[in-house]
Amino acid sequence: MLLVVAIISAYRVAQKEVNLLVDGKKWQVHTFYSDVAGVLQENGIDLAEKDRVNPGLDTALTDGMTVEVRRAVPVQLQVGNEKYHLLSSAKTVGEVLEEEGVVLGERDQVTPGLDTRLDKETSIQVDRITTKVVEEEVPIPYRIQREADNTLFSGIVRVINNGKEGLEKKIWEIVYKNGKEVEKKLLASTVIEEPVDRVVRVGTMRTVTRGGNTIRFSRAYDMVATAYTYTGNNTATGVSPRVGIVAVDPSVIPMGSRLYVEGYGYCTAMDKGRAIRGNRIDVFLESRSQALSWGRRTVKVYLLE
Repeated sequence: MLLVVAIISAYRVAQKEVNLLVDGKKWQVHTFYSDVAGVLQENGIDLAEKDRVNPGLDTALTDGMTVEVRRAVPVQLQVGNEKYHLLSSAKTVGEVLEEEGVVLGERDQVTPGLDTRLDKETSIQVDRITTKVVEEEVPIPYRIQREADNTLFSGIVRVINNGKEGLEKKIWEIVYKNGKEVEKKLLASTVIEEPVDRVVRVGTMRTVTRGGNTIRFSRAYDMVATAYTYTGNNTATGVSPRVGIVAVDPSVIPMGSRLYVEGYGYCTAMDKGRAIRGNRIDVFLESRSQALSWGRRTVKVYLLE
């Protein structure tokens, strides 16, 4: 009888009750194996390379012990602009980063959060957030003050003061996300030099008397005037050239405009030429000798109302 009791006692001591927790499922088993590796093998629990066992495989079993097996799941990890495909049996996102040696900066952002559990395939995004403070000097545009002047012809502008740009120092905080600028915040600005206004006088005079006649105009121009005569060709508008027709730059004076040219008289812009650009005008005269006599001169040209 004593022998039977001794055998039963030895049997009970050798057999252990172990709790197995695999992929979140828990059940109890009885085993005579002495270590964790043995009880897993006994129960047909195969381990892949990245699977995690707690406690370790060499740990001696004790009665009532819980053995946990966490299966590795696929993880798509992106750190900044670098992408990694891996298997991990970590419990949380934070553990994955720790395993992979990812050190987080103070402002780095992790999605999903560090405490998120890894129970299935997961994508983890680590955005590197950095900042930089920069200084720059930028010009301050000057304003333009326009003063009406009834002693100047309409369209004539006289510069009284050229004006000067000012200078301002700005301090910016620039935020970068994975190396790309995502935010720019002005921290401070200081005016180093104030701008100086540009002052101009704008002519408002729109009538002038010539030869006893009052000429009403919308704009006056200072132009370089030359002369031309018959070439055997019609004008750019298709009409035959004659006295009273002038060539202009259409970007300055529209074709068909009525004009008064000092020293020439009333005329119409009906022609153009390759050499007539900007504030240039070419008046038509009857003969070559008249054109040569006209020469090259600066005249006042009035665009009639």
